[in-house]
Amino acid sequence: MTSEPLRIAMWSGPRNMSTTMMRSFGARADTVCVDEPFYAAYLHLTGLRHPMSDEIFAAQSSDPEDVAADMTSCPDPQARVFYQKHMTHHMVPAVPRDWMQACRNVFLIRHPARVIPSYARKMETVSLDAIGFPQQLSLFEEAKRLEGRTPVVVDSTDILRDPPGIMAALCTELGLDWSEDMLSWPEGARPEDGVWAPHWYDAVWNSTGFGPAPGERVEVQPELAGIYAEALDIYERLAEHRLVKG
Repeated sequence: MTSEPLRIAMWSGPRNMSTTMMRSFGARADTVCVDEPFYAAYLHLTGLRHPMSDEIFAAQSSDPEDVAADMTSCPDPQARVFYQKHMTHHMVPAVPRDWMQACRNVFLIRHPARVIPSYARKMETVSLDAIGFPQQLSLFEEAKRLEGRTPVVVDSTDILRDPPGIMAALCTELGLDWSEDMLSWPEGARPEDGVWAPHWYDAVWNSTGFGPAPGERVEVQPELAGIYAEALDIYERLAEHRLVKG
């Protein structure tokens, strides 16, 4: 009988290094990955149109109940780890959350002084919900209730400053053997990449490992100061639980 896989639900907002983390776990021989499985459901429920929306609807189920059921199983019966890359803003109220109990929920956070300027360079409008901070806190509280313990929190800046140290600590926290395979991967696309990858993943496709440690944080635009203050409060609440190297 095949044992149940470890299901890792990794929760991140936009303009973080969520795809890089998927690359890292995907480099493990025992892991199968899924990329933003609720994307089509999110577009369907909100009526939004994103680049490649038609392709997304063709590639994924837009029924959140069906997707949730998939998250409690595993697409590869031989895999020891089922890694799920999730975007916090995809979890609109109509998307179920009870399935999270079948997972180890991990929260990938990033300082809003790094998120907001990066997001503003890509999008005309910035809002607190668009950058996913309130949803991340709500999901953290829900995961805490469902798991009966404080979920794992990891800061992307900490990872970039010490990839082997923080990633090894994360594996220990999740009950996984550490593998240096997680530090590098071949260039190019991967089978698990979402259909939207050609539009968004050019930097990741050109990468072979974690990037350099980040420099100084840039100043947030004055007109976004209110959003920044609210996001910073949420970030600091989550960062109180962030993983440090043992």
